[in-house]
Amino acid sequence: METIKHLHWPLILGLGAIALVRPLANIMNISDYFSKGTVALTLTAAISLAWILIVGLSRVSHPVLVLVFSGLAYAVYSTLLSGVLSPILNGELQGPLATPIAIPAILIVNAVWGAVAGVLALVVQRLRGVRPGHPVTGQARR
Repeated sequence: METIKHLHWPLILGLGAIALVRPLANIMNISDYFSKGTVALTLTAAISLAWILIVGLSRVSHPVLVLVFSGLAYAVYSTLLSGVLSPILNGELQGPLATPIAIPAILIVNAVWGAVAGVLALVVQRLRGVRPGHPVTGQARR
C-alpha cells in the first residue's frame, strides 16, 4: 500500500488521458477513411509506444505499476466518456455503463495492456542503467 501512495499520480492520470485518442478517433469517424481494425491497432501501438518511451526514458519508480494504473485510468475515462457522449451522439446510452457486466473485463484488459507496456518500459529503464530507488525520483537510496 505504501508503494501505491508514492506512485506518480499526475503522470498516471495524464498517460491514461493520452489513450483517449482511441475513442476520440472513433467519434471523429477516422475509420471511414481507413480500415477500422487498422486504425485501432495503429493507435494502440502508438499509445503503447508513447507510454513505454515516456516512462522508460524517465526515472519514474515502479514503471509496471505506473502503467497498470494508467491502463486502469484509461478504462475509467473511456467508460465515463462513453456514458456522456453515447446519449448525445446516438440518442441512447451505449457502452460499458449500459452493460455493466462488461466493466470488469474492460478494467482487466486495460490493466494487462498497461502491465505489458510497463514491463517494456522497465526494460528500457534497465537498459539505460536506471535502478530501483527512491519512489518517484528513482534516485538510489542512501
